[in-house]
Amino acid sequence: MSYLYVQDNKAKIGVEANRITVHYADGIVKKIPVETLESVNIFGNAQMTSQCVHTCLLKGIQVVYYSVGGSYFGRLESTGYVNVERQRMQDAVYNTDFALAIGKKMISAKVHNQSVILSRYARSRQADCKRTIALMKGLIEKIQNSASISQMMGFEGRAAKMYFEELGKLVEPEFTFNGRNRRPPLDPFNCMISLGYSLVMNEFYGKIQSRGLNPYFGLVYQDKERHPTLASDMMEEWRAVIVDSVALSLINGHEISLEEFYKLDDKPGVFLNDKGMRIVLKKLDIKMRTETKYLESVAYRTSFRQAMELQVDALVHAIEERNPERYQPVWIR
Repeated sequence: MSYLYVQDNKAKIGVEANRITVHYADGIVKKIPVETLESVNIFGNAQMTSQCVHTCLLKGIQVVYYSVGGSYFGRLESTGYVNVERQRMQDAVYNTDFALAIGKKMISAKVHNQSVILSRYARSRQADCKRTIALMKGLIEKIQNSASISQMMGFEGRAAKMYFEELGKLVEPEFTFNGRNRRPPLDPFNCMISLGYSLVMNEFYGKIQSRGLNPYFGLVYQDKERHPTLASDMMEEWRAVIVDSVALSLINGHEISLEEFYKLDDKPGVFLNDKGMRIVLKKLDIKMRTETKYLESVAYRTSFRQAMELQVDALVHAIEERNPERYQPVWIR
């Protein structure tokens, strides 16, 4: 399936002969068959025709709107995938032993995957992260023995602080950062991962919705106004695997430079310019298409996107059967 990213503010998105078309300001025209398109991601002020909107709604193609800098605005939504019975079951497991059991799986996997990313890049940078990794593994045990979600998330927060502090030592010196920050991101690394997290969360949003679940009914994170907490829950084990690894690869592979970032005179924050945005979006899309064998529940290789879909399916089965063992998280090696 194809994912379309449109950054040109003057682009016009339409539909012709069962193809989604993008007419760019420089005269280039891009055409994608409707049957192969899963998502249209619009950054900035590109225009979409009413006929194209209708086609996307009828065909279940996600249309997601972002600012020029990658902040999420909203999306078109079709009622074609609403499953009220399934959503009632989903709501019934909130703040239960089931939710805690699922949360332990997701958050343990998140911390494990973070430790593996540290180990990989420590080797390539000839750095020593062994003590931090050992401490993080100790926190995984505490997470798995937690008596409540709040206690579990306290341990997760400690692990995240360690992880980002160590991660800052594993990038090229000019990109070194001192921990996670956002709204707005204050350095290039945080700028890239904020964009990546937003994109991955919104991919999960669409996959969750297409299975009839409600993206706003979370299991781990507390309800938050206008925030799709279930999508946040499901992306936890994927953050380091997909987004952090892409940012590290871009920097340490010298595929992106400080010239691709800028600051505004009157506002705090660091932002990607058009070229930088293209570099990051392309790298993320390549990563999402990469095939791996990280899912133990299937005997074949899957792309990261396919694996995310299978994880949503597994969560649906777990909720319907009220059996957390039906959901197995992604533990990378």
